[in-house]
Amino acid sequence: MKYLTALRDDAMSRVELIEKADLVVGLPSYNNQSTIAHVVKQVSHGLHLYYPDKKAVIIVSDGGSVDDSREEARDVQAYPFQEMLVTIYRGIPGKGSALRAVFEVARFLQAEACVVVDSDLRSIDHNWIRNLLDPIINDNYQFVAPLYKRFKLDGTITNNIVYNMTRALYGKRIRQPIGGDFAFSRDVVNEIYDQDVWDTDVGRFGIDIWLTTNALVKGFNICQVRLGAKIHDVKDPSESLGPMFRQVVATLFSLTEENADYWHGIRGSEEVPVLGDDIATEPESFQINVDNLLEAFRRGYSQFGVLWQQILSEESFEVVKKLADGSDTFEMNGLMWAHIIYDAAATYHCWDKNRFKLVELLTPLYYGRVAGFARLVEDMDSGQAEEEVERQAQFFEDEKPYLIDRWKCAREAKQKGDNNGLRA
Repeated sequence: MKYLTALRDDAMSRVELIEKADLVVGLPSYNNQSTIAHVVKQVSHGLHLYYPDKKAVIIVSDGGSVDDSREEARDVQAYPFQEMLVTIYRGIPGKGSALRAVFEVARFLQAEACVVVDSDLRSIDHNWIRNLLDPIINDNYQFVAPLYKRFKLDGTITNNIVYNMTRALYGKRIRQPIGGDFAFSRDVVNEIYDQDVWDTDVGRFGIDIWLTTNALVKGFNICQVRLGAKIHDVKDPSESLGPMFRQVVATLFSLTEENADYWHGIRGSEEVPVLGDDIATEPESFQINVDNLLEAFRRGYSQFGVLWQQILSEESFEVVKKLADGSDTFEMNGLMWAHIIYDAAATYHCWDKNRFKLVELLTPLYYGRVAGFARLVEDMDSGQAEEEVERQAQFFEDEKPYLIDRWKCAREAKQKGDNNGLRA
């Protein structure tokens, strides 16, 4: 069912009574009972401390939590001149639908700036609000992306795919393009809300990369802000990141297709300004199950090897085949990984049907890359591991001509009606 609004009638009535606000802070939530009260308290404190003269609205946009998330949020006493709105959004389940409700409120209230922060944060403090909002209010930036200190094994989708592709395609080094905590000016909110994407995968997990890519392509004034460590509910990629991976990467490839004319002419990359006071928190370490990742990779080869041979270049497939046959070192290096992702992106361009199936085929390869990266950085500190991430991103940037060549081959195959793959 397609909804014309993400707000229920009671929530819309509350918004109409508020009439006007300067700032809107949105918290997308789903079963965040243990953390949401802390997040709301820090948001409210930050608004009171740094923007006491501005009227603010805090909206918890909930996906129908079956725990006490909404009750925990309602129990927080906000500071004066702050409105608290806790509602269940309308639309397909997912973060994108939750943010649609936030943007709808910010648009109706003609807010000067809008901030969104995740509800599972344990490291957020009141300084996050200042760091996110100040560039919009005082420095004329239109889109603010987060810059975190993260443990070397956190953010595997970002580190191995999304950062690399965003940097190589669009020429901007936004380190956390799917970080989850952003700020927007009024004109960006209006631009976002008018897009007809809310019943697609953008309405689920694809919203963050969609927001960042749109800001890049439309030429908004962008910066990054320091937020210290992002400590949240950590997910082992071998156990729980499959659905998120598929929806993020499907959105990423869809945007690559949609914006092909834009990125084809871009070479190299440039730094994006970093603002905000340093926030002195450090990330928590954790373990991931490398054996599970390797098993998922090898199981994927057994199931999809014939299809991988159609999708990947001959050189890439031979490497994958050897890794699946067994290797103590298991090194899927950054150059080869860039080629694999570019092969997949070009195949996505070639295929008119079964595109989501293509992303499913890529999932075990992603598990293999994460396992290899985990082994590579096992004895490294965070700084050394970050150097490896940057080295991999440079491979993606340097190998962009490879993507363009594969893209051309895909287009020619498509014109000939050969949608089975790119292998000669």
